[in-house]
Amino acid sequence: MRSKLVLVLALVMGIVTTFLFFQYMNQVNAEKTMNSNLVGVVVAKEKILKNELINAQKLEMVMVPEKALHANTIKNQADAVGKLANADIEQGEAVLSHRLGTEISEEIYVSRKVREGYRAVSVGANFNQSVSNLIEPEDEVDVVFSLKKTEGNETKVQSTIILEKARVLAVGRKIVLPEDTQEPYAEYSSVTVELKPADALKLVNSAEQGSIHFMLHKRPVITEKKSVGDSDQD
Repeated sequence: MRSKLVLVLALVMGIVTTFLFFQYMNQVNAEKTMNSNLVGVVVAKEKILKNELINAQKLEMVMVPEKALHANTIKNQADAVGKLANADIEQGEAVLSHRLGTEISEEIYVSRKVREGYRAVSVGANFNQSVSNLIEPEDEVDVVFSLKKTEGNETKVQSTIILEKARVLAVGRKIVLPEDTQEPYAEYSSVTVELKPADALKLVNSAEQGSIHFMLHKRPVITEKKSVGDSDQD
């Protein structure tokens, strides 16, 4: 009787041991398969804030299983560097393509172009007042205020410069540079400039009291190196 009991126990222990062995081997094989399909992805090395410009120091590469990869996960740092974060990205979080934007796309909204402490204000401007519609976004302009005054039988016009080097945010509804858009030329009848609140109030009051004209500044040309002739003259 005892021999039969020992035999039964041995068979049961053998079955259990065999089952556990196969379970262990299946787990090992699954881990090997997973590790053999690792891919490099871009993650945030530190927290990236919304609207922050991403640089290489903010990113790092980590290896993750390919099966766990999101379809929009970025695998090359170059695809993220220089982009703007559309939302906060936590440290260690994978960077997804739909959460990034370019500076040009950010400029779809003129409100995102306005610097801290400034305001955007628009005034009407006809063809002559707007330098024949030659003003473009990001130009700098002076604002001339003209007021008619009647003295006796004579009407005199007094003109003064009330603002200098105001930054142009938009002309009409156009807010991007000509080289950044394929839109055809269109005339406009308003100019939007970026001003401090007090200067914005001055501009609006002047436009209501008299007439204003814009004077266009030369757009600065940035060159990487000066020519030899320029260096000699300096």
